[in-house]
Amino acid sequence: MLENSQMRENMLLQYADDIIKVEMGSLRGEMLRFVGQYGGTCGVAVETAGRRMALQVEGRLRETLERLKRDETLDVVGNSVGNFNHLEAMVQQLLSAARTQASRLSKMESSCFSSPGAGMPMNSKTGSRLAEGGMTGHQEQEVTSRELALDGVVAALQQTRVELGEVLRSSRQRYLPAGCEMALLFPMRSRRIYTSVIPDVPLSVSSFTVCMWVKPTTVSNKTVLFSYGNRRNPYEIQLLLGQTSALFTIGGEAHLVEARGVVKPGGASDWIHLCGAWSSEQGLASLWADGKKMASTPGVAEGHVLPDGGSLQLGQERNGCCPLSPGSGVQGFEGGFDPKLAFAGKMTGVNMWDRVLSEEEISQLALQEGQGCEQRGNVVAWGVTEMVPHGGAQFMN
Repeated sequence: MLENSQMRENMLLQYADDIIKVEMGSLRGEMLRFVGQYGGTCGVAVETAGRRMALQVEGRLRETLERLKRDETLDVVGNSVGNFNHLEAMVQQLLSAARTQASRLSKMESSCFSSPGAGMPMNSKTGSRLAEGGMTGHQEQEVTSRELALDGVVAALQQTRVELGEVLRSSRQRYLPAGCEMALLFPMRSRRIYTSVIPDVPLSVSSFTVCMWVKPTTVSNKTVLFSYGNRRNPYEIQLLLGQTSALFTIGGEAHLVEARGVVKPGGASDWIHLCGAWSSEQGLASLWADGKKMASTPGVAEGHVLPDGGSLQLGQERNGCCPLSPGSGVQGFEGGFDPKLAFAGKMTGVNMWDRVLSEEEISQLALQEGQGCEQRGNVVAWGVTEMVPHGGAQFMN
């Protein structure tokens, strides 16, 4: 009985081996004829998929054969008969896997037949049709070479796409964002370089939103973008940049809202859209960057009303308030400015409203390819409100 069982196992091994060799050989031959007949990208895809399927099935076969060899060393009759039943189940699983792969290949062939250009024969370099019996070694190598060439083309196209993206980002930086037609240039950090703003209405408000586009050349621990104050409190409103953060204060530095990760370390080369919004009724201050709410703090200067008659600057803060600089002709300003706080870079789209803008309004203003500069504030309106550059600051197109 042991001899009969071993004989049956050997027959089963041979049977499984023949199935795989014959069926995989036949499958590969059919694929090569398919590639020869229909060619092109679809044919290459089928050939690639077929090789992958073959590797998967062959891997399953190797696993099965290894287990068969281990089982052959068993000498107990009961175990041998049980192993035979187990091996038969394994072969059935192997055949099932082969059928699954064949079904996948059939679906791929059907897709190729139904695609545009299907059914068009492919000629070799000599112009002759490939023989029905299969492709020669040279022709098979030609298909592989074509596949490698296509892979190279895809890689080259991907690299080109990356390079074009870099060119596009670079070109965008040469133009102003959001449909703006001019910008303020602050060429360097200096206590003499700033821009004074004369608001269209008094700044005695209990809520507001300030928005602007900035492109800093460099930033320090505290770089002033927008500052409003008077002699009593120079820090009524401040919109600032830190090393990697944006900061927003109302009524003094004790009421601070900070959004981290807004600025790239060492300064930013891209345009950044910033908005600071505040309401006295709820004391809620929010800071937005590129159309997204980055930070929100309740209880900020709740019940406070901004005093009128202060000084509004871009690119500096009036913190010395303000000794007269000899020979300056302008009382206070130069003596009260700190060059370490000065902004260097470009600024555009500076607007201020006497209300808190909605999320949708801010997101629209922050669209770099949009027309946000056409939406002007009713307190400070970019391109309408008088802005006076000083000390080398200038408007540029």
